[in-house]
Amino acid sequence: MPSVPDPEIETHYDRGVEQPRLAREASLEWVRTQELLLRYLPAPPAAILDVGGGPGVYAGWLAERGYAVRLVDPVARHVAEARAAADAQAGHPFTAALGDARQLEEIDDAFDAVLLMGPLYHLVESRDRLQALREAHRVVRPGGRVLGTAISRFASLLDGLLSGWLSDPVFQGIVAADLRTGWHRNPEPDRHPEWFTTAYFHRPEELAAEVRGAGLRLEALLNIEGPGWLVWRDLWDDPARRAGLVEAARAVEAEPSLLGCGAHLLAVARRDPIPAAGQARQTIRRLPHEIRTARLVLRVPRADDAAAIFQAYAQDPEGSRYLAWRPNRSLTETQQFVDCSAAAWNRGFQFPG
Repeated sequence: MPSVPDPEIETHYDRGVEQPRLAREASLEWVRTQELLLRYLPAPPAAILDVGGGPGVYAGWLAERGYAVRLVDPVARHVAEARAAADAQAGHPFTAALGDARQLEEIDDAFDAVLLMGPLYHLVESRDRLQALREAHRVVRPGGRVLGTAISRFASLLDGLLSGWLSDPVFQGIVAADLRTGWHRNPEPDRHPEWFTTAYFHRPEELAAEVRGAGLRLEALLNIEGPGWLVWRDLWDDPARRAGLVEAARAVEAEPSLLGCGAHLLAVARRDPIPAAGQARQTIRRLPHEIRTARLVLRVPRADDAAAIFQAYAQDPEGSRYLAWRPNRSLTETQQFVDCSAAAWNRGFQFPG
């Protein structure tokens, strides 16, 4: 049976908090996510896998628009709620089952698009997030898109500022840990369920590096709610101001300097298509010599090498000292190195011989 990464996560969602939070048309998050999904998903009746789809709010909405949707989630309550939602819209059904983002039961190349709107923050270990992204890469068809949401590293700080929680010493400790490590832990979940549950909060560049590390091609990194997230609750009931909030989010959604100022990030990525036969032959002719030893392979660097390089030696002082660099502190640093190496190759660097 699929396992939830942390029991606190299942306890949190067993309170039934997710379905009301995602109530349709009730939030800036919902309206903007809806807008972005319509922009980047293929047209109906495309097959969509909603991984970590919770109680089925997005799955049900997509099914109503004509998509063939399958939802998987590790929380039994969510799957039961999703199935009930599917039964309630008999004319536009979807399927729901227990499932783990890190080990999907779905077959290779089965879906036109994959949604990861939950796993990338509830999987707090980077290796688990990379595995979830690799599984999405596996089950999406060549050329298909993977859309993943993350929570901003600064969400607790901004939410505490908005809600007045920054005067609470316990919440101050949560914010300090979030900013320092990205690991969000709620030490008082029964007293303060509104302080959320176990999660990882990303910096934008970390999310981009993880997507690339799974072999996906990043097409866009977007701020979902935008700066209006801080004031939307006070303005949402006014139709004109609601429109202004959505337009403000849209205007700066891709602005690098503002990516972290909202609650959620959206990574839009694509699995590379299989090249046509003529393109494949041309690619093979361009390949350089590959140099192999018992422990080392020298070849054209690829973006998806970064995670393996980081885990194998780039973060290890003993391993990296022979390469004349300091140990990498994060996957982001290694990704930058790999990207620079690939760029040098593309400018014409070649192995001798």
